[in-house]
Amino acid sequence: MATGVRAGVARLLGARARRRWVHLILGGALLMPYFLLAEVAVSVVAGVGNVLGSTRLTFAAYGVSLPLAALTAVFALVRPMSAGAVRALCGVPGERLAEGPARSWQARGRTSAWWTLHLGVGAVISGMSLAVPPMAVVLIVLPFVRRLRDVPVGLGWFRTGAEPYTAPLLGIALLCGLVLCAAAAGALLARAAPVLLGPTAADRLAAAQERAADLAVRNRLARELHDAVGHALSAVTLQANAARRVLESDPGFVREALAAIEDTTRRTVGELDAVLGLLREGDGTDGSDRSRPAPTLAADLDGLLARSRAAGTPITAHQDHGAAGDWTRLPAIVSREAYRIVQEGLSNALRHGTGPVELWIAVRDKGNGTHRELEITMTNPPGTAEGSKPRATGGRGLRGAAERAALLGGGVEAGPVEAGPGEERWRLRAVLPLGGQER
Repeated sequence: MATGVRAGVARLLGARARRRWVHLILGGALLMPYFLLAEVAVSVVAGVGNVLGSTRLTFAAYGVSLPLAALTAVFALVRPMSAGAVRALCGVPGERLAEGPARSWQARGRTSAWWTLHLGVGAVISGMSLAVPPMAVVLIVLPFVRRLRDVPVGLGWFRTGAEPYTAPLLGIALLCGLVLCAAAAGALLARAAPVLLGPTAADRLAAAQERAADLAVRNRLARELHDAVGHALSAVTLQANAARRVLESDPGFVREALAAIEDTTRRTVGELDAVLGLLREGDGTDGSDRSRPAPTLAADLDGLLARSRAAGTPITAHQDHGAAGDWTRLPAIVSREAYRIVQEGLSNALRHGTGPVELWIAVRDKGNGTHRELEITMTNPPGTAEGSKPRATGGRGLRGAAERAALLGGGVEAGPVEAGPGEERWRLRAVLPLGGQER
């Protein structure tokens, strides 16, 4: 029983209840400008100078002030301000409240309802908090102060001349009533806040779109880092391993391998700067301070093939530009993504392959010139060499290549294929739509 009493007292006078009481007082204070404006309007209509001298006119001014408050609550910033106060003072978890300004009229209407409820109920509790304690103190001390016994108390409903010794009980009852009303009003607002200030369907959709955009940026950076740095590390590892094996017998090859390593790392630093430039795009810059633009099929394919060959893997490249004439006429985004897909395919071949790589890059005409697509096909023997593992599925790099193609409306296929009787090869095939014509 004692535990229940303590819990009841904490519910009425605990820290959370006191914070909610403060929240109600703030609501009453926020209503005051609206009430003063409504008081002027009511005094003009009623033809009286002091509205507060009449209970009826006071409540009329209170009623007029609430629609005025509701009208001003349609401004978008009212919701984040109200939600912040509710989180801090009402004990409502933040995840149950909407983030940011109200975007839709539905959200603004709900915010307006909350604002009116908060200010209206807060004004009542504020008035009680100002009036009840002094009156209760007078009633409690009334039997002990002779001079107060002949003074009318309240609004005429209690006279000190009749049963004055019952006044303390009435004073205590008034204080208890104030505490109960404040606790009930605070609990009402705490329950109403998630309903009126919670996220609407539009807010949930906007939050989902924002999360999707953030995830897309993270995936984009992950793809760029994997393709740029991963390929370079694979090539450098193979070149260093080959140089170590012939360090004593073929110094010339070692020098060439070291030169290739130097060139690969230098270019990778430039590509890493380009990838870091993507991060700068999100903080208000346009990425114009990059030391090197992102690599493309037109400008960087030959260098990529040369560096990959320097790692010791023979590569045969077949390029069919079709009606494009050369790769410079490809759309810039297609040229960039195609380069990364080729780079990923070569990285896999260097890490897992055991023989020569055949690469086909061609522009295919689909539909009598109404639709063109860039097709990339790369084949190499499956990985069985020392330090390599046979692959049944692609890793992160192949998933990244598939995401790149999907962003352009294309697709990627990767897996083992039959190249002849008893012969199996690993094939990577990507198709990137170009539309009716190149630029």
